[in-house]
Amino acid sequence: MAEAGRHSRHGAARRRSGRVWPILLSLVLVGAAVAGGLALHRSSQHADDAAAGEASTANVDLAARTAAVDVVLKRRAHAVLAGTETEFLADVDPANTRLLASQRTLFTNLRQFGFAKLTYQQLAQQYDDSVVQRDGPTTYLVAVAMTYQIRGIDLVPVRAMLGYTFTQRPNGTWMLVSDSDIDKRLPRGSHQEAWDTGPVLVKRAPRVLVVVEKGQDALAAKLITMSVSAVQAVSKNWPGGWKGSGVVIALDDKTVRGADYTQPKNAEDAIAMATWVYRTLPGEVTAAGERADSYVVINPFNRNKVDARTLAHEFTHVATAPYGPYAPRWLVEGAATYIEFLPMTGQTNLAIPQYRQDVRTKYLAKAKGLPADATFFDQADSSYPMSWLALDYLFTRFGGTEVATLYRELAAMGSTQKERDRIMLEHIGMTESGLFTALKAAAAA
Repeated sequence: MAEAGRHSRHGAARRRSGRVWPILLSLVLVGAAVAGGLALHRSSQHADDAAAGEASTANVDLAARTAAVDVVLKRRAHAVLAGTETEFLADVDPANTRLLASQRTLFTNLRQFGFAKLTYQQLAQQYDDSVVQRDGPTTYLVAVAMTYQIRGIDLVPVRAMLGYTFTQRPNGTWMLVSDSDIDKRLPRGSHQEAWDTGPVLVKRAPRVLVVVEKGQDALAAKLITMSVSAVQAVSKNWPGGWKGSGVVIALDDKTVRGADYTQPKNAEDAIAMATWVYRTLPGEVTAAGERADSYVVINPFNRNKVDARTLAHEFTHVATAPYGPYAPRWLVEGAATYIEFLPMTGQTNLAIPQYRQDVRTKYLAKAKGLPADATFFDQADSSYPMSWLALDYLFTRFGGTEVATLYRELAAMGSTQKERDRIMLEHIGMTESGLFTALKAAAAA
């Protein structure tokens, strides 16, 4: 029996499921080795700051500073893994009560995630004359890579970015005086992890991790139940299976991991976004970074609209995240919607034949082609159902294995229309325009 009203909701594409890309702000990341890591080069607007910063460090033993800060970073990572708060706070400026309080919250948050691995690595020094004027001539601003692996969640170690400001104590050791001075220079989403917010509550189930505000136990339990159902559905229905995990972040913060719900269209339309998790940072190996996974961030404005099917849609994005960035948007969203609509434990089955006919009548009859990447979200009301129709056709005619193979190759190599056409011709004997023609023919049959 179909769930009343379900299809009209999805036909209107009220969930605009987003892929968050790393948008570089005032830094350009390039694949050059700096202390074994990533080089971050200044834009011209920071040239004056750089000169001042370089002058301020003229009398500092740079090798000794690097070694000393490495000791601090290793100590902080060890403290999280060992659960020793005193050790974590030992290198924080004791006179900065606000920083101490936020670092104590950070430690408590980090401990809840259950890291199997955690390291911090210096990348490249940054310069800001105003910070030097504030903190003194030994001021050291540095971009830092955080490499972590959440036990039972991340299949491989992954990396995020943040920035620290250190100054030298009279005894020659170094202390942390700020962790936010260079946030605006870092790639989008940096220093916006779930543990970087206020106090959180982390709950787990097999292959599921949910993050909510501290004290929101009922919401956490609800999301755990829905997430378990969604993980099972994607594992069962995605061709070849899926062995990954579902991370769901449902905080009151409007910007988390680059999901920006302060933007009016996002705030209104989006229910959740799958945000990339990287095994290499942008610029280290590839310009965009190598994807490992995705974490799902729920829109706090639309939290009451989340259900297991919503999460199945997002977890399909999680399952396909490692494939690459180049798949057509109609394929990315169509595949997620296709899996979302399949029978799911605890969910009423949907009236798929009727929905298929509705899409053909309402959208396909007026369309001139498959939804284009550039206008997909601007025309979301038609883009989502049309994409679902295309995937419904592909799964029915060619089977799941061929669809998954097509997805993998398009995501990995479909960076141009020529490549997309070549790959599609090789696997299904038609281009995107040919697929649209086939949809028309099927509707007329």
